[in-house]
Amino acid sequence: MQYRTLGRTGVQVSTLVLGAMNFGKLGRTNQDEVTAIVDAALEGGINLIDTADMYSQGESEEMVGRAIAGRRDDIVLATKAGMPMGDKRDHRGSSRRWLVTELDNSLRRLGVDHVDLYQIHRWDPTTSDEETLSALTDLQRAGKIRYFGSSTFPAYRIVQAEWAAREHHLSRYVTEQPSYSILQRGIESHVLPVTQQYGLGVLAWSPLASGWLSGAVRAGREITTSRSTILPDRFDTTLPANRARMDAVEQVATLADEAGLTMIQLALGFVTAHPAVTSAIIGPRTVDHLHSQLAAADTVLSADVLDAIDAIVAPGVDLAAHEKFDTPPALLDPALRRR
Repeated sequence: MQYRTLGRTGVQVSTLVLGAMNFGKLGRTNQDEVTAIVDAALEGGINLIDTADMYSQGESEEMVGRAIAGRRDDIVLATKAGMPMGDKRDHRGSSRRWLVTELDNSLRRLGVDHVDLYQIHRWDPTTSDEETLSALTDLQRAGKIRYFGSSTFPAYRIVQAEWAAREHHLSRYVTEQPSYSILQRGIESHVLPVTQQYGLGVLAWSPLASGWLSGAVRAGREITTSRSTILPDRFDTTLPANRARMDAVEQVATLADEAGLTMIQLALGFVTAHPAVTSAIIGPRTVDHLHSQLAAADTVLSADVLDAIDAIVAPGVDLAAHEKFDTPPALLDPALRRR
């Protein structure tokens, strides 16, 4: 396992992060399976676990808490807030009112007195940067969080938050967690240059592109990845974007064979090769899945292989741009751009 410094924090983290989104009812994993995955991840050198309050509506945090009991000090523990937690008004977003309440809920579910990294799951257009950053700064000073970060923020919102922190003399985001893979390279154009400029650590999610790059999705075969039942449109090969992805996947598979690597090793090695990226977040549902991904822990791709990937999917290009989660609200709602 390789280790890198998380932004400017001085904290050393593994280049593979254990993501806990599949823990609980979403991934159909029980506590014994989760504990086995966590055990194997720690034995494999992973020292950062990333979860969120909304993963199976708190069940993931509870399972992670049970799995790490008695060894908290050996783990860099990260969670997130901001996505809806049920249907009640204000049980979402990044207001002071919600963040203070929901952090306590997360700490209770995790069974800990602090988290190392608390992340805003999505940019909240209804809440000012000053409101969010002041709440996070106070929680940091209270010892409930060590650092805080953003997730899937557009580049201009990362910049705005940095300037808001300076203007109001508040602590700043130290990490960003964007979606990044061979098939979704859009962040190379805007987000990664900004994170490098401001010295943010980058924890890349979906490096296997929801299973497209796991080897489970190939031309002429039945698609068996679990994501195909949850997000069927993302795997409907009658859609142009998915046909483009399938073409790219076949070329990636050929390249991996030629390089003597699995597709997973190639995909994860690509993400961690970018100088702006600290770690790639993996989300195994089984111990076998984990071991296939841990095999990429020390993968270093040659310049020739990286150049070949560029020829398959050009730098800065998203093959499925419509699946991005950082689109400005005015582009999604006509009323916001025409009023």
